[in-house]
Amino acid sequence: MKAFLLSSLGPRLVENGRFAATPVYEKNHLREYLLKSWKEKASCLFIAADPARFAMNDEIAGRIFLQLEKSGLSVGHMEICDDRNALYPLDKIGSYDVLILSGGHVPRQNRFFREISLPKKIALFDGIVIGISAGAMNAARQVYAYPELDGETRDPAYRRFFPGLGLTGINLLPHYQMTYDMELDGQRLYEDIICPDSQGRVFYAIPDGSYLYVENETELLCGEAWEIRDGKCRKISSDGECVRLKRENYLTDTK
Repeated sequence: MKAFLLSSLGPRLVENGRFAATPVYEKNHLREYLLKSWKEKASCLFIAADPARFAMNDEIAGRIFLQLEKSGLSVGHMEICDDRNALYPLDKIGSYDVLILSGGHVPRQNRFFREISLPKKIALFDGIVIGISAGAMNAARQVYAYPELDGETRDPAYRRFFPGLGLTGINLLPHYQMTYDMELDGQRLYEDIICPDSQGRVFYAIPDGSYLYVENETELLCGEAWEIRDGKCRKISSDGECVRLKRENYLTDTK
């Protein structure tokens, strides 16, 4: 299996109030590395984050289909896995060349993944996995889901750590360029929430255009990235650079 875990597949562009299908990022060699492993007329399975929102899932999957086609990554067909057919596509997971894990609300997506037994089934998959935003976060062995919605910081039932798909031990924090100065429930997202949560742990924050490449024991952080460890944040790489992460760089206690 080869996994590309990222914030966004391509640059953000809004047209007529909707996100447009922009080509896959060229920077940090994302398109180049995808092309090296991509099969002609690839069979793709898009796995939703919110399985009940059919129209939204159709729109996101359709946009990703266009992004791939515009970038020379040909798609033979793309199926959608949500509440319309949750179990059927995963019964034939080995027939797909590419799995695409959608962006969305991390805890909701994680529940859906467990409902369809994706952690067990994805372990048998031998193609390409593309995890986008929430999909990249849920790819971790132990997921860190910082609060995103109003009220979640005050909700005693909100869990920030739970089991994920197990594709990597690394916790990614996507969209750093948009979230580093955000506030939620009167708290600063990074200074008051994420940095304190990093005590005894390590997180890696990446902006759109950066990604984590995982293949067997190789884990490469490509592009701009920040390491958040024990309450402190430091930049560890820039665009055009790749950092090979060692196991001891990110595995601390799992609390």
